[in-house]
Amino acid sequence: MRALVLALVAATALAMPVRADEVTVAVTAIVEHPALDAARDGVKEALAEAGFKEGENLKFLYESAQGNPGTAAQIARQFIGESPNVIVPISTPSAQAVVAATRDIPVVFTAVSDPLGAQLVKDMQKPGGNVTGLSDMSPVADHVALIKEITPNAKTIGFVYNSAEANSVSTLAALKAEAEKAGLEVVESVATKSAEVQGATRALVGRADVIYIPTDNTIVSAFEAAVGVAVEAKIPLYAGDTDSVARGAVAALGFNYFDVGKQTGEIVARVLKGEAPGDIPVRVAAGTDLVINKSAAVKMGVELPESIVKRATKVIE
Repeated sequence: MRALVLALVAATALAMPVRADEVTVAVTAIVEHPALDAARDGVKEALAEAGFKEGENLKFLYESAQGNPGTAAQIARQFIGESPNVIVPISTPSAQAVVAATRDIPVVFTAVSDPLGAQLVKDMQKPGGNVTGLSDMSPVADHVALIKEITPNAKTIGFVYNSAEANSVSTLAALKAEAEKAGLEVVESVATKSAEVQGATRALVGRADVIYIPTDNTIVSAFEAAVGVAVEAKIPLYAGDTDSVARGAVAALGFNYFDVGKQTGEIVARVLKGEAPGDIPVRVAAGTDLVINKSAAVKMGVELPESIVKRATKVIE
């Protein structure tokens, strides 16, 4: 009976609206790079639009784990000790750390490609408990089609990733399936930390016709190292996130991560206003942008088709 009462109390607490003058939202990311930073800023913007404004009625906490999963776990414990109204982990490793650490504080994750594979929830439509969020599952089939359109003679795709990051493993499986349909082969190269990205990319020279960098936080945090190798070897490099195009990729078809953050912030606001996170279905981010980089294409020996230039939502000269 006592256990039942405690469970009912916990469930009620998760669905309790909070007073607008005492809101604390704690945000953490596995690492700082443009896409994740944009997601964080989008969360803050959506909260402001919902009436929760930093400096007025919102305390907005932010911590980066600087690429270290152990630090991510420490940040999760630190935030739990501060009892915020909602914790927003950005990226799969940070989400896994936070979800493992609390069953009481509402959690709204974002920038997680495969919430089921990462074991954050058991059901996307009915997540249950204290967890919900937003997935940025990459449109891999569209990425393969983009690679084929820009570099039609490519036969092999080099894939640089951190094998310890669950979303990258899921993306690799999806990429292999789509590449096989398109008559392409995938060549893998692993980097478990940012310092290994250059070497992992260099290992693909002579083995891959193009290189594809997924939304892997370890690799994206050292994106310029991969670009340097691609330019030197004249291998076209594609990105899974559009923010990386300005950093030297030829092209990317993906999400605007500020918008991803805003979509996440809308969910956070719903929780703050009284909805139980476990009753809110996990959403898949909406919207895709095509971004191309003309100067990167020249450096990597690629001629961008006019059809791609016309379709692009953003062109970097």
